[in-house]
Amino acid sequence: MSTLEIRDLHVSVETKEGPKPILRGVDLTINAGETHAIMGPNGSGKSTLAYSIAGHPKYTITSGTVTLDGEDVLAMTVDERARAGMFLAMQYPVEVPGVSVSNFLRTAKTAIDGEAPALRTWVKDVKGAMENLRMDSSFAERSVNEGFSGGEKKRHEILQMELLKPSIAILDETDSGLDVDALRIVSEGVNRAKESTDVGVLLITHYTRILRYIKPDFVHVFVDGRIAEEGGPELADRLENEGYDRFLTTGAATA
Repeated sequence: MSTLEIRDLHVSVETKEGPKPILRGVDLTINAGETHAIMGPNGSGKSTLAYSIAGHPKYTITSGTVTLDGEDVLAMTVDERARAGMFLAMQYPVEVPGVSVSNFLRTAKTAIDGEAPALRTWVKDVKGAMENLRMDSSFAERSVNEGFSGGEKKRHEILQMELLKPSIAILDETDSGLDVDALRIVSEGVNRAKESTDVGVLLITHYTRILRYIKPDFVHVFVDGRIAEEGGPELADRLENEGYDRFLTTGAATA
């Protein structure tokens, strides 16, 4: 039973004018098997939270703590965080020319587990996961994300999640750029991973459409680098109907 705990997290980014605060005291706990949806307007700090937890060097942690099962995540290198069980599905997955999908996945799995997976079982697992995600088998020999469409990149992210079996998965706007069919297929992949591993999920999104497929246990509204309101799935429905105006008015008054 893994637990990710974020306490009073403050993060800034360097600009020409100097450090700019982005996160202004975030408190969040994600337990194994839970799905937390973070929603909010553009520029509210949602992706900053994701990349700060993952260890992106662009972001500076100015105060606060992040722990995974009591271990200090902020003291870990990026690869140590991955081996500890953290996974980030990026909003804009990067291309890695010259590295095939099959080699990338097997190398990552070996690094996380400390030993190479049994080849026969691994090939079967990869093939089955790709079929479930409606990915042609030829993708295994293509360079990572090179020439992939937006939807294909997102399917590849979830392929990684299914095969690497993290304890905590951060999905940064996985629904962006997906058509209706791709959204359903990707969501089904996330749900399969949850059912098989009890992974805790932090799902960052602008819209409620993905929440029709991936049911959140908790919804958090992000405004001006803070969590402005928390609730259950009904909060997402309210946001769909009302938008973020009432939060933005409050945020402007208290910033």
